[in-house]
Amino acid sequence: MQVLPPSQLRLSRRQLLRWGAIGGLGLMGSCARPSSAQLLYSSGQMPAAWLKRLPDPWRGEAKEGPGELLSQLSSADLLQWPEGWIGDLSGEQLQPFAPPDTPEATRLFADLAPFAGPISHLFGDPAAAPIAYPWAFGTWWLVLRNRQDLAERRAEGWSLLLDASLKGLLVLPSSPRVVIELCLRQLGLASQDEGALADPRLLPQLRRLRGQALAFDERDGLNLLLRGKAEAAVVASQRLLPLLRSDLRLTALLPASGSPLWWNLLLRPARSREPAPLAWLQQAREPALLSRLLAAGWVPPLQRQALAAALQSWPQPIASLLYPEPAVLANCNSLSPLRGEARARYQTLWDQAAPA
Repeated sequence: MQVLPPSQLRLSRRQLLRWGAIGGLGLMGSCARPSSAQLLYSSGQMPAAWLKRLPDPWRGEAKEGPGELLSQLSSADLLQWPEGWIGDLSGEQLQPFAPPDTPEATRLFADLAPFAGPISHLFGDPAAAPIAYPWAFGTWWLVLRNRQDLAERRAEGWSLLLDASLKGLLVLPSSPRVVIELCLRQLGLASQDEGALADPRLLPQLRRLRGQALAFDERDGLNLLLRGKAEAAVVASQRLLPLLRSDLRLTALLPASGSPLWWNLLLRPARSREPAPLAWLQQAREPALLSRLLAAGWVPPLQRQALAAALQSWPQPIASLLYPEPAVLANCNSLSPLRGEARARYQTLWDQAAPA
């Protein structure tokens, strides 16, 4: 065996400093706190008061919208997601929201209202573990600006959209499917009814409704109304609610025939190994925070009695808009993703109904 002379065993001062630095980094790395868990959400789609309560190691990060969220799915441990984009995710990209046999998860989902069941399974097997946690829901409202004459005819429901005085002064949602849903209700139909889309009255009715519109603008339609460019609009409840108490020019209606439901969801990407923060989710049901969520238009889809006390602080007409009465809620429906032939039928109907 070759024995090195002592002169070759000595380390230079530079080597000692470099090795010491490497060792120090190793010690620091072993003592460092784990990296944060990421909740990614679209800007404006998570309440700030709730986000501030996120426990360690969770951190929230806002993105421009669902498209950007989708592009960064690999870095998310929890994902805020609108129900209108469910079809852009595959089952392989997600995992069950929480272990089904834990008391915390059982309680979290057991307190949801029955109508939240299908969306929590993303319209899949109801016997399987929930995939999504629906933390907020709402309806679509007809909002009128300084049109008390139309508000007094509220019994006409969604047919008010066809009033001749609103031609060119009406803002409709940018979603063709939501507009078609409203049109079906004008005819006393529901999209769940067999053959509803084939009803011969639907195409001319949809053409009339489209001809009324100033714009199809789900995002900025309310601004057109507030600036006086429009006199009526159909908007998601969450966008309008904060204005109802402060702007006396506005009147909101939810017809007895109901509307489609919108949902705000939390999902767990398949790659995440960080358990969902169940205690944080429960905090949204505490009275103080719940009141702040409702004031911002975010209504948890809990069973009615769980929200009764919080809703009592609102005027009855607004409370019944926030959480519709049972008869109205029974006429509201969630919109499951359209695929293949069903999507093509809706698209064909929409294209054929384009005003001349």
